[in-house]
Formats: sequence, C-alpha cells, structure tokens
Amino acid sequence: MSGSDPIHVVGGGLAGSEAAWQIAQAGLPVVLHEMRPLRGTEAHRTDGLAELVCSNSFRSDDADLNAVGLLHQEMRRLGSLIMRAGDAHQVPAGGALAVDRDGFSRAVTAALEAHPGVTLVRQEIDGLPPASWDSVIVATGPLTAPGLAEGIRGLTGAESLAFFDAIAPIVHRDSIDMGTAWFQSRYDKVGPGGTGADYINCPLDRERYAAFVAALVAGDKTSFKEWEASTPYFDGCLPIEVMAERGPETLRHGPMKPFGLTNPHDPTVKAYAVVQLRQDNALGTLYNMVGFQTKLRHAEQVRIFRTIPGLERAEFARLGGLHRNTYLDSPRLLDATLRLRAAPRLRFAGQITGCEGYVESAAIGLMAGRFAAAERQGRALAPLPATTALGALIAHITGGHISDDAPAEEAGAAPAAGVPRSFQPMNVNFGLFPPLAQAPRAPDGRRLRGPEKAQARKRALTERARSALGAWLGEPGLPAAAE
Repeated sequence: MSGSDPIHVVGGGLAGSEAAWQIAQAGLPVVLHEMRPLRGTEAHRTDGLAELVCSNSFRSDDADLNAVGLLHQEMRRLGSLIMRAGDAHQVPAGGALAVDRDGFSRAVTAALEAHPGVTLVRQEIDGLPPASWDSVIVATGPLTAPGLAEGIRGLTGAESLAFFDAIAPIVHRDSIDMGTAWFQSRYDKVGPGGTGADYINCPLDRERYAAFVAALVAGDKTSFKEWEASTPYFDGCLPIEVMAERGPETLRHGPMKPFGLTNPHDPTVKAYAVVQLRQDNALGTLYNMVGFQTKLRHAEQVRIFRTIPGLERAEFARLGGLHRNTYLDSPRLLDATLRLRAAPRLRFAGQITGCEGYVESAAIGLMAGRFAAAERQGRALAPLPATTALGALIAHITGGHISDDAPAEEAGAAPAAGVPRSFQPMNVNFGLFPPLAQAPRAPDGRRLRGPEKAQARKRALTERARSALGAWLGEPGLPAAAE
C-alpha cells in the first residue's frame, strides 16, 4: 500500500460520513461509496448522506451527568463533522440535542462533496469489496445490501445477529389541537436551543389511557416472514404496542409518563398519562411522536393515534414502520482497531458493529476513520482510554461479553467453554465505564447516599473522562488519565 492509494468507505450514513471526513481531514484521499439513489432501502427516503431514518434526536447534551452528552463533547473535541452539522441545525428539544433532519443531511452532504480529499461514488458494492482495495471501512449500517451481507457472512464463517428496529410517526404541527395540548419540557428543563417549553404534550385520563392501551394491543400489525419470527427487538427502540403488551402500566412509566408536567388548560387535574411530540424540523412545522416507534399497519396507526386527545385531526407527514437490522458478533470478529480478524484490510463502523444510536454509530465511524488513517500513514495510534466515552464504547464492541480469561478465538471458531454468547446492541451508558477507584464523598468527607450519590458518581466519571481524553490528545495543562 502507499499513502496515495485511497481508503474506501462503503456506506454514506452517519458512520461512513464521519469516517470519510476524519480520513480526509488527516490529509488522505478517500472514496465514499453510497448505493442510494441507485438502490433504495426499506427506511430511507432521500439520497442525502447521513439521512436520519428514525428519530431526529441525538439525545441528552448534558456532558456532566449523561454518557451520551459526554460522547457529544468528546466527538466535538475530535473534530466531528456529524456533531458540527448537528449543532448547526439544532431544534428545540428540552435537555436533548435534536436536529432538523433535512438541514442536517444537506450540511453533511455538502461538506463531503466540497472536500478536495473526498470522492463520492454512487454505486452498490454487491459482495465483498475488490481485493485491490487494501483499506476498506464497511459502514453499511443495519440495512446492508444482501450481496455484501452474504459476502461478510461467508468470510467470517459466523452468522450475523439481527433485531427489529421501528420508526416513529411524524405529525404536521398545524393539525394538532393546542386547545387540548400544550408546550412544556419535562420539569421545564432548558436544553440547547430550547426554552423549557419544547415539547407538545397531549394528556390522557385513566379511562382514555386504558382504551388506548387496549387498542394498541388489539391493533392490526405487520406480519413477519418465517425467517424473521425469532428475531428479537432492541429494548432501546421497542415498538409502542410491544411495550403495551408487557402490561397496562408499562407505557405510563415509559414514553407516556406524566411526571414533571402541568396542564395549563386545567392545572388542578393531573394527567394519568401524556404523549409528547418533539420538533422535527427547523421551521417547526413537523413534530415526531416521542417513543412511538411502531409496527402497526398504517391504517391502524391513523385510527388509533387519532384517539389521543389533541391528535383527533392529526395529519401525518410520515407513519411508523419496521425494518430488520443486522449486526456482527463483533467481540469475536473484530480486533481493537475495528479490523475484521479474518481479513484485516476490512474495518467495520456504525450499527453493523453492534452499537446502537445515531451518535454512537458516528462515534465508531470517527474512530474507524482515525484508525485507518493512522495505519495508512504508518503512525502508532494509542488505544483510547476505556475511561472515556469513546473508549468505553469501543471496548464494549471489541471486548463485549467475552471474559478476560477466555483465549483469543479465530473468526468463526467455536466459542471457548464458559464464554457467553450474549453480545447485544448497546447505547453508550455509564455501565460501560470502568468503575471509579473510590466512591465520591461530600466536601466534608461524609458518605453520599441516594440521588446525591448517583449524581456525584456521574460527575466524577465525566471529569475523569475529560482528563483521560485530554491526556490522550496530548493537550497541555491537563493531568494524566485517572486509573
């Protein structure tokens, strides 16, 4: 290989776009392959890069007390294109960072098309990338084309795992009855670009809630093909009706919880449950139903969701849907730099590696791009500390649930005795971080308890992570990473 040979990135989603950007920013040529619009998918509707096919939320932007907010901060420090575009196209969303999905995608597409080091090629890679491509990042996401998926499966000798992911409906703002609904963020929390009144809230009393849950459970749903019947859902994106089937109170303690909200139309009456809608575009003309991913048939969605107070005349810009996601058994198949052990010229990034969420997918793309660039330039890239959000996420993907004393396995080999097979998609969370050396204490030395203890622990983890990333980046004036 030579420094003039391009690195190839297959897939123009969030992970592939971020990987291509990082490589180009390192001064190396990169070819980004995207099959749309020549071949569409079950979920995409445009040919734009980094299209958001589910929610428009990047979730919490709190870098002190939330793991995904910390991940946002780390990615910004590493020059993330995805975070730059997200920040530029944010819409109000309480404590979350949500974006105008079309403006966001256009910004990412324009940046990559304008970069002199990036060549964008619209083509499908049907099968394994050509052997002449000596450095490839596969970032084809959960909707990998069949030919490429079969090529990967044949190369690894291991079956990919799969799960279903569901998409929430989007409602036209002017079709929502604001005589019933009202604007408020939970506990009036103000987030990036927000005012503390960023969600539209639709209240249900006990009787309407019970009828709604019953309708969800009885509603006509998408049927599965025989080969799909045993595919599990990812718990972070369960269809609303699947949650309803888990018990009549499940929804009001999940996406329909009424806590932290007061109905200004009748402040003396507490809602039994609340449906929240979050702004989906910069104009404020579209709102998505938070937590309402669904596999109900389209006619059933319209019928059932119009029983929600305030949505009786709702007009839907997009109804919910369902698609099958696939991901690798990454702890067994990938090395610490995301290379496929069976074919090290191939790296993987994004949801296909077994991370879950827009930001997590882009974060893995960011690091895959940096790993590939360093390898091409003959540079040694020190492993990210596992105490950072980025490092913890990569450690989950490349170490996952394999015990420390398990012998290394060749790709496709039978697992060692006692090694669990439970690798599952995961959002970044503090449970992936190494524990603190000692529990935080109050300034006067007393032991903390309850919520105060939990908050202090999160703050200590984020402070440790910032220090560790600073040391990894070689920034002056920052202490070495805490052990």
